[in-house]
Amino acid sequence: MSSISEKYVTTKSPKVQNLWEVALSEGFPIALWQLPKTSEKQLIIDLSGRASRTKVDLEEMPSGFVMSPFQGESLFIKNDIYYRFDTDNQQVNDTTVEQEIFEKQYLVFADEKVKTKKPPQVYPDFNLEKDNLEQYNEKVFAEMVSNALTSIEKGEVQKVVLSRTKKITLPDTFEVIEAFKKLCVIYPNAFVSLVYLPEYQCFWLGATPEILVSMDKDDKFRTMSLAGTQSAISKSGEILSINEIRWSHKEIEEQAFVSRYIIECFKKIRLREYHESGPKTVQAGNLMHLRTDYMVDTQALDFPQLGTVMIELLHPTSAVCGMPKPPALRIIAEQELHDREFYSGFLGPVNIQEESHLFVNLRTMKINGNEATLYAGCGITEDSNPLKEWSETEMKIQTLMGVIL
Repeated sequence: MSSISEKYVTTKSPKVQNLWEVALSEGFPIALWQLPKTSEKQLIIDLSGRASRTKVDLEEMPSGFVMSPFQGESLFIKNDIYYRFDTDNQQVNDTTVEQEIFEKQYLVFADEKVKTKKPPQVYPDFNLEKDNLEQYNEKVFAEMVSNALTSIEKGEVQKVVLSRTKKITLPDTFEVIEAFKKLCVIYPNAFVSLVYLPEYQCFWLGATPEILVSMDKDDKFRTMSLAGTQSAISKSGEILSINEIRWSHKEIEEQAFVSRYIIECFKKIRLREYHESGPKTVQAGNLMHLRTDYMVDTQALDFPQLGTVMIELLHPTSAVCGMPKPPALRIIAEQELHDREFYSGFLGPVNIQEESHLFVNLRTMKINGNEATLYAGCGITEDSNPLKEWSETEMKIQTLMGVIL
């Protein structure tokens, strides 16, 4: 199997691709993303060669990009080199001295070759034995759901979110930057990201619709509860309108669990002044969800630390874990056959252009060599049907399958 650098480096490429190739060649952590409902792509490179481990503190952290696992320490890609590009991949931010120095030293042009370096050592954090087990199938997953339902019936937990993986071999024609660009076009309302972590020798590519914590220039805090899933495509293959969607009691209750969880977090810090909007039906690619939005004016409340406080309270949210949290985490550890790694963690830019936007890492895949691992989960409540839950994970996996096959 070829290394990441060997597989994806080309020399005939525009500036975005060249920057990406340099980061891979030199072993620099790099993050490329597009925020929801925007057309600009943003890119940062950490010249240290290694993402640092950190506690996420939005008030104290420098500018950069956070990548946090489902459980464990967050990684931080420092903003040493920063670019913004328009839809034609033309740079729109002013060139800095740091960029000029970097480009003179590293930037690859069409008549040059990229020299790949020996891959760095991999951190031994994640359970590789667990991740190398057999693929999930419908029977295995249905049994997991049935076991979770037994725990719910016993009163151990009200809701638990179980996930699964699907591993595929990438076609020879696959280009990771092109896949990122496709996601940006197909999912304009999602946070689309592509991150390379040299410590793990892998990419993480995804398009997630769910905000964990957002702090804008006007000191407005935002989060959301997003749950309940059904196809946005009819049996005849046509896109359904939002008005045609009907939600079952199970789906409404699943979303309500997440909303109640957020409100309980507000109550813990005695926060009473917040704006709540929803629930409403929203489309995310080929799926429909129920969503409720929450907004707080932290300047009016003189509470600038709210974003950091809420990260600690919310993560992992009941939308990716369950309620109550401790027994839900125990059931996940007992039932799932894989390590979630960065799936259902959170990621996003911090203190870039005076804003921070962190998203729950859903609709994501890990790319290692010529293999991709796709992740999907579903919320299990007392009304869940094991076979229907398998179908829901299949729908979610198709979100990304279209950009690779």
